[in-house]
Amino acid sequence: MSSTMRAIVQDAFGGPEVLRLAEVPRPVPLPTEVLVRVHAAGVNPVDWKTRGGSGMAGVLGEPPFILGWDVSGVVEEAGFGVTIFEPGDEVFGMPWFPRQAGAYAEYVTAPARQFARKPRTVGHEAAAGTPLAALTAWQSLIDTARIGSGQRVLIHAAAGGVGHLAVQIARHAGAYVIGTATAAKHDWLRSLGADEVIDYTTTRFEDAVGDVDVVLDLVGDERDRTSTRSLRVLRPGGLLVAVPSGVAPELLDRAREQGVRATGILVEPDGAALARIAELIDKGELGVEVEELYPLAEAADAHRRGEQGRNRGKIVLSVA
Repeated sequence: MSSTMRAIVQDAFGGPEVLRLAEVPRPVPLPTEVLVRVHAAGVNPVDWKTRGGSGMAGVLGEPPFILGWDVSGVVEEAGFGVTIFEPGDEVFGMPWFPRQAGAYAEYVTAPARQFARKPRTVGHEAAAGTPLAALTAWQSLIDTARIGSGQRVLIHAAAGGVGHLAVQIARHAGAYVIGTATAAKHDWLRSLGADEVIDYTTTRFEDAVGDVDVVLDLVGDERDRTSTRSLRVLRPGGLLVAVPSGVAPELLDRAREQGVRATGILVEPDGAALARIAELIDKGELGVEVEELYPLAEAADAHRRGEQGRNRGKIVLSVA
């Protein structure tokens, strides 16, 4: 096996043009870690935000570094102490987040328990588009909000990477699901399980819906004060989970004044939850939409596409 690998490296913060294909040293697994040969890597908003100097840039520090957290691939080597995987196993995961995982590369290493076995019924491309988005939805709705049967859940940006999975997870939990999206995506969202869909370009969502138990806000206050406006649609004691930018003190104060709750969330690696998500995929109860697939060398173009916004589902890099 070669001691080097191809990877997308950036040497400075900036636009997509800072991403370049390079030969770098191949990582070596430490005890409890696995070396995974990456077949595909998911592209997420946090990737291009970090590339530009925000997102997780404060965690990664100054470039050079390798972006990416979503991976699907095959275990090449298992470090000392690893008992749950062996070479040849197909796995997927979101290792190390928010520290560097280096998923835009031919190999990654990470603790074995940050991975799960890849769903049997989908390819590596769909599996690579799953972990960060599905874990964000799962940890927001199941672990944090603890939604249950009959609850009313409003999901902003319901057609995006996290949103379309959140719709399906909420439906699986028995919730009544309401989503915001452009009109062209309404039929698709209904096919995923949305009970109501609101076109945010023509209708103020607070004029169309109320008495909501949980709002999953994947937009944030930066865009038309979506988080603040969402407080108005919550029932007394209801919960706003704000993902992109968290909850500012002013928003917390306003939530308390209105008799509702608000919290931010940052997704964490969780192999056990990924195993449950894989079961739902294999049962046909959860599906990942991959809108566009790019070769690893065209990571910059994948970022340009993602930054345009309004994509349906996920963007993925084909690596192996």
